[in-house]
Amino acid sequence: MSRIGKIPVKVPQGVKVSFQDGVITVEGPKGRLAQKYHPVISFEPREGEIVVSRANEEKQTKAFHGLYRNLLNNMVTGVSSGFTKVLIITGVGYRAEVQGKLLVMNLGYSTEIYVGIPEGLTVTAEASGKVTVSGIDRQRVGEFAAQVRKLRLPEPYKGKGIRYEDERIRRKVGKSGVK
Repeated sequence: MSRIGKIPVKVPQGVKVSFQDGVITVEGPKGRLAQKYHPVISFEPREGEIVVSRANEEKQTKAFHGLYRNLLNNMVTGVSSGFTKVLIITGVGYRAEVQGKLLVMNLGYSTEIYVGIPEGLTVTAEASGKVTVSGIDRQRVGEFAAQVRKLRLPEPYKGKGIRYEDERIRRKVGKSGVK
C-alpha cells in the first residue's frame, strides 16, 4: 500500500468535492479547482474525509495512487486556505513593484524587467524587497515564483539576487589578497 495514498484526505467545512466523468471538482470559499484523474483510481467520500484507493498492484497504478491523493489534498487546501510563496530580492538598487497586472523589477540590468501576472494569482511587493505570490493552485503559485526567481538567481559571493524566504544561500569566500 502506498504510504501517502493510504492517508485519507480531510475535507474541512464549506468545501464540496465531486467526482464525475473522470474529473475531480473541488469548490470552497476561495474558489473552484478541477483535475482529470485516471480510471484505475477510485475515491470514496466518508464523514469529513475522502479515501483514495486503486484497482490493482501494478507499478504505474501505485504511482497514480499517491499522486492523485496528493493532488486532491492540494486542491482541498488551496480552496480552503490557499498557498503563498515569498521571494526576497537582495542587492543594491534591486527592487520590485506591482503595476496593474505586471510585476516590474529592477535587477541590475540596463532595463527594467516586466513580468505578466497570470490570472488567478495575487502578487504583492513591499519596499523592503519582499514579493509575495499567492493563489489557490499550488502548482501555478510555485511555477510563477520559480520563473521570477530565475530572472536573477542568488549568487554565492555577495548573496545578490532573488531567493525564496526559507532558502539558505551558501556563501563563498572571495579572493584573498596575494603579496
